[in-house]
Amino acid sequence: MKASIFLLAGLLFFNINCALAATTLDTMVVSATRVERSLMDVPVRTEVVSRHELDKTHARSLKEALENVPGLQLREIHGKSGYEASLQGMSSDQLLILIDGMPLAASTGSSVDLSQYALTDVERIEIIKGAASAQYGSSAMGGVINIITRNASSGLRGSISYDAGSYGKQNINQKNSSIAQHHANALLEGGSKTLKGRLSADLRDNRGFDANPNNWSRQGDDSQLKQYTGQLHWQPLADTYISLEGQHFSEEDQQWLAEDNGRFPNKHESIRRNRINLNTGTSWDNGAALSVKTLLERYQSDSYKQNLGYIPFDTRVMQLDTNFISMQLDLPSLGSHQWQLGVDARNETLQQNKDGVAEIGSDGSADRQNYEVFVQDDYFFSRTGELVLGLRLQDDSDFGFYASPKAALKIRLFDQGEQQLLFRASAGTGYRVPNLKERYYTFDHSSIGYKVMGNANLKPESSLSYQTGIWWQISQQRSIDINAFYNDISDLIQTDEDNATVVDGVSIYSYRNIDQAETYGLESVYQDQLTHSLNFNISHTYTKTRNKKTGAELTQKPQHIARLGIDWQLLNNWNIGLRARYQAKELASTSPAAWSPAWTTFDLKSSVQITPNLRGFGGIDNLTNKQRDFSTGTDFGPITGRFVYLGLQLQTNFF
Repeated sequence: MKASIFLLAGLLFFNINCALAATTLDTMVVSATRVERSLMDVPVRTEVVSRHELDKTHARSLKEALENVPGLQLREIHGKSGYEASLQGMSSDQLLILIDGMPLAASTGSSVDLSQYALTDVERIEIIKGAASAQYGSSAMGGVINIITRNASSGLRGSISYDAGSYGKQNINQKNSSIAQHHANALLEGGSKTLKGRLSADLRDNRGFDANPNNWSRQGDDSQLKQYTGQLHWQPLADTYISLEGQHFSEEDQQWLAEDNGRFPNKHESIRRNRINLNTGTSWDNGAALSVKTLLERYQSDSYKQNLGYIPFDTRVMQLDTNFISMQLDLPSLGSHQWQLGVDARNETLQQNKDGVAEIGSDGSADRQNYEVFVQDDYFFSRTGELVLGLRLQDDSDFGFYASPKAALKIRLFDQGEQQLLFRASAGTGYRVPNLKERYYTFDHSSIGYKVMGNANLKPESSLSYQTGIWWQISQQRSIDINAFYNDISDLIQTDEDNATVVDGVSIYSYRNIDQAETYGLESVYQDQLTHSLNFNISHTYTKTRNKKTGAELTQKPQHIARLGIDWQLLNNWNIGLRARYQAKELASTSPAAWSPAWTTFDLKSSVQITPNLRGFGGIDNLTNKQRDFSTGTDFGPITGRFVYLGLQLQTNFF
């Protein structure tokens, strides 16, 4: 408690927020406008988690990579041992997750499971908050997270890494010194300037953990995750390229659920994702460019429950096929105007059966088509000012036509030497149709205290999003970023507003539309390189949410989220880092009113460059062993307790 009060008081005093990603001003980003520009020049505010930050924090998955992004809330996915993200009081389903601008299939037609995606091929991660970018349509009401993968390099280079860790007394075998998690990855890439290739593999084996060995249920699943990627990049001309990438992901997961009517069930889930991208692009001397991206993806999930070795029950078979094509044309500059035109087309086919009975439609399958067109004008009205106007038109086979206008303004107020001051403002409309999870599914996560029921009568959501703020570079070592946001939402899809019922200690919730809701708040950024070897980052995000009809606060939306980061280069080859996270209490249920308590966690990281090619690393996640109370379904604090790990990484350039 004292640590929480101290951390929050310091954050409120500064009222400033910092992206813990160590990002330089010349970092190239593409998410906000789909044109490579330096971070400070992007008219829509974009945050970046750099490769340098991923290495410093030893992140193994997308979930771990996003843990320290200001204002981003991570929580477990309903009915699965995974994590989803939300921003600015919006839900995870309103956040679009992309890989190089192409959509990533969601778990069971729902939120993307951030813990599935490995980071071996990732160069950086870009985050846009709010519905201010015309290039992105449905599901981007709350923002966009775009995973940018690295391009293969010339020559021949490789790397291999291994780490292992323990949950201490919460290890399944109750032996403190046993290894509970293994993680290994390898990468090999090379080629000529014309033809390059890359192969990578990432393997994670987690035996899970148990906070109370006297109960049947376990809070940490036994899971094995594997991700294999291959890329071939051909550039026959200096201004033309063709890129082919394939990826295979698999997960085997076993959960120990809460006792149910005298039964002691396990839940087994087998997941497969196969993904193929074929991209091509060309550019001309007059500044025009054309790119075409295609995606074929199949996501499969087979699950069943079993009662101490007896006949399986609640057997569910799901397959989601996604076909996607995106075309973008950048026109030559017309005076002070730069125009973009684009077309996206998407077809999804979902098949799902439970115990051999169709859960969707009459035959267990459903199709959805979505066609979208966007146009954007980037108008440089002065040497220091830029106005971006955009419009996206979309037609959904289930819910019809919708138009989403967008606008963003950037003005350089001051630029002298090391000091710069930028003003940014944006406004945009968002629109999202309810996904299949919200409409049809029942999610059983009783091992940690709750279930969520679907609602087939849900309506689409729409929103108005406003973002405004300033970025002030005081010097090369010090900067402040302060941003206010407001989201006005119609027909918001929200869980937990209905009366929650409790059965055998398990809270049961449902989805419903809220006629009118709003979220607003303040995000700020402060970063300071105190000395040559010491960097300091601090963050605070204030979020207020309200059901405009009843005046009540929305559930699972904490008012305060704080981040703290300190990096100390102790010696030339030894780095120590601290990451702290604070989350205020949040409303868990409205009737009866129940609150999830506030929590604070600390991670300690360290890396040592043993030789030019060999690096040692290790750390302690959740240093103070802060965990939720698993006996209640209304505590949404950390699930995983203290985790200690060590690892080695070998990198080499063959030529």
